[in-house]
Amino acid sequence: MSVIVYAEATEGTFKNSALEVVSYGKKVADQTGLPLVVLTINAKDPSELAGYGANKILCVDHGDLKSFNAPIFAEVLRQAATKENAGIVVLDSSANGLYMAPISAVLLNAGYASNVVALPSSTHPFVVKRKAFSSKAFNHTEIKTETKLISLSKNAFGIFKTPDNNASIETFNPEIGSSQIKSEGQQKVSGKVTIADAEVVVSGGRGLKGPENWKLIEELAEVLDGATACSKPVSDMGWRPHSEHVGQTGKPVASNLYIAIGISGAIQHLAGVNASKTKVVINTDAEAPFFKAADYGVVGDAFEVVPELIEKLRAFKAKNA
Repeated sequence: MSVIVYAEATEGTFKNSALEVVSYGKKVADQTGLPLVVLTINAKDPSELAGYGANKILCVDHGDLKSFNAPIFAEVLRQAATKENAGIVVLDSSANGLYMAPISAVLLNAGYASNVVALPSSTHPFVVKRKAFSSKAFNHTEIKTETKLISLSKNAFGIFKTPDNNASIETFNPEIGSSQIKSEGQQKVSGKVTIADAEVVVSGGRGLKGPENWKLIEELAEVLDGATACSKPVSDMGWRPHSEHVGQTGKPVASNLYIAIGISGAIQHLAGVNASKTKVVINTDAEAPFFKAADYGVVGDAFEVVPELIEKLRAFKAKNA
């Protein structure tokens, strides 16, 4: 048997979420005494994963799989898991991973645990800790099926190198007919960090007073190499696109740093960003609910605080370049 991990390559490159899920798979493999197999699709440098614990890397190089297709990618994973007799399958919680996971669970007849935040507390029985109730609580879930599928929550485990590890690299050719693959095209945002991939997210609310002031959010995000986001009222008013709306009814955020500017902190917004490791709020209202949830808070006018913060950060980066 084996542990198999799908490491997603975005335009051929592994992002931190892929390295994290391989690191997690390595620890699970150590716990269970099983080898770690990593599946990649159209990756430029699959050998990179050897440094994070992979014992074997299955490389799929297929021109028709350049565009993500959840059912097809899940079928590729099923074939790889069957080939390697995988008892445990691990995915990340990227948008693509979340699409794939339930389909993969059905194809593999596997019990599925999402939002996993830690290594199994027990392997016999197999029990994992998961986030619940919009990250307000945890539960411990036992997976009883022979094959077990886990989705690792973003930034829940960390990235760990194993530089002395040697991995075999094997070409894998899944049986996927071109007639099964249909792409309707893609829409890509270029030159910006996406909310899903960002380590830092800078978000604005109605306190910015209008879309013409959004340059403050964009400049701060740029200096921090982060993504821009907004609260639901902002997207509802058309100040920003709905793709930037974060919160329980928008995109969930699990970044290392989340900065909320001019956002009061409605319960739906807090529920969607609660998984972020460090939360900073800047608001003129000292009684804003966000201050109770934040790790750090600044009571002040964003139009005074943010420009000064940008200036200080740029000076710091220039000094430490």
